[in-house]
Amino acid sequence: MQESRRTTEIRPFRGWRYAGDVTGRIAPPYDILDSADKTALLSGSPDNIVSVDLPHVPPVGVGPQDVYDAAAAKLAELQSSGTLVQDDAPALYAYSQTYTWGDRQFTRRAMICGVRATELCEGVWPHEQTFAGPKADRLKLTEATRLQMSSIFGFFDDSAGAGDALWEAVGSTAPTIAGELNGVTEKLWAITDPDVIARVADAMADSPIFIADGHHRYTTALNYRNALREAGEIDDDHEANFVLFTLVAMDDPGLLVLPTHRLIGGITDGFDCEALVAETAETVVWEKADITDQLWEDPDAFLAPFGPGAIAFVDGDLAAAYVGRLAKPETMVERAPDECDTWRGLDVAILHTFFLDAHILPHVSVTQHLGYTAKGDQVHDALTSGACQMAAILAGTPLAAVRDVALAKAVMPHKSTYFFPKLATGMVLKPLE
Repeated sequence: MQESRRTTEIRPFRGWRYAGDVTGRIAPPYDILDSADKTALLSGSPDNIVSVDLPHVPPVGVGPQDVYDAAAAKLAELQSSGTLVQDDAPALYAYSQTYTWGDRQFTRRAMICGVRATELCEGVWPHEQTFAGPKADRLKLTEATRLQMSSIFGFFDDSAGAGDALWEAVGSTAPTIAGELNGVTEKLWAITDPDVIARVADAMADSPIFIADGHHRYTTALNYRNALREAGEIDDDHEANFVLFTLVAMDDPGLLVLPTHRLIGGITDGFDCEALVAETAETVVWEKADITDQLWEDPDAFLAPFGPGAIAFVDGDLAAAYVGRLAKPETMVERAPDECDTWRGLDVAILHTFFLDAHILPHVSVTQHLGYTAKGDQVHDALTSGACQMAAILAGTPLAAVRDVALAKAVMPHKSTYFFPKLATGMVLKPLE
C-alpha cells in the first residue's frame, strides 16, 4: 500500500549566505522597493543583495534579458569571490528579528526551510490574488540565477512543537550570521543536526502553511518547477520541488499584523464625515469620539471598545473621530452574497464593499483617490497637510481570519494585512539545483 504524502513536507538545504556581518548587505523584500531605495542600498554596499534580486525596477513586468543576465553575473561574482559562501551540510535555519513597535520590544522567531511545492490549496494556502506581470519578472530572474533569494513568508499552527524543537537546538549558541536592517536586529543560526531536522519535519507534517507575504513568489516557484518537470529535466527529489519559506508560528508574540489605513482624496462636493453619518444612519451604528494619540499610535486599542468591524473616519479638520459599525450582519450578506462569513466580517471588506463603493466614492472625481499606509502618523500628516480629505482608520486583521478566508478559498480585499516587520532578503539563499 502506498504511503500517503504529508500535508507539509519540509527539508533542509545547503544555503548560500554572506560571510560575516550582514549589515548593509541585506534588504527589504524587492516588491516594496523603488529605484531610490535600490540606489541607497547599493551606495551602502555594491554587494547588497538588491544587486541580484532587483535587476528591474519596478518589478511589475518583465524587463530586458540583459538585466537578468547581469544579475546572474553578479551572483557568480559574489560566489566566486567568497562574499557569498555555501554551507557544507543541509540545514534548517533558525531566524529571529528583534524590533520595537510603539513602546514595546518584540522578537519574532521563525524557521527558514524548503517546503515541497504543492498546487495552491493543497497544503499551501493563499489569501491574495496574483498578477501576471510580477510573476513574469520573477520567473526570468529565477531562470537566470537558479536560486531563490526573497523568501515567502508563511504562518502555521505549531501545536505539534516544531518551533520548540528547532529553538531548543539553538539554545544559547551564537548566531551564524547577524546584522541590522532598518532598526531590526536580524540573526540566523544554521541547524544541521539530522536528529533535530527529523523532529522538526515530523512536527510540521500535519500543519498546512498559509502565505502571509509572497504570493507572486510562490506561484513563480510553482511555474518554474512545473516547466522543468514537463521538460523531463527533474525528478521528484530535485531542489526545484522545494520552495524557500520563512515560517512563523501563529501564536508567536512577535508576529504583528498591522492595519493598512485608507487615505481618501478627490472629494469635490464638500462630502465629509458628518454627511457620511447622515447618509448611512439607518444602517450603521455611529459614535462620535475624541481624537487622542491612541488613534494614531494604537488603533486596535482605540477601536476595540466599539465592537467588531468598527472603523474610524476622520476629516481634515481633526475635530472628531466618527466610529461606525454595521448594525446588522445581513447588510454584508446582501452586498457580498458569494463571500464566506469570515470575509464579510472583515472591517476592510465592510469598508470597501459598503462605505467606499456605495457611499464615499460617488463623491470622488479623480481616478487616483486612495492612498494606503500602516503608520498612524502618516495618516495624521496627510489629513493636516491636505494630501487627503478623509481617512478610514482600521484595526489589524486577526490571523485566524486570514487563515479562515484562505481555507474558504476566498481572496481578501486589497491591502488587508501588513505583516511587520518585513523579512530581510539576503539572510540565506536557496539553490534550485
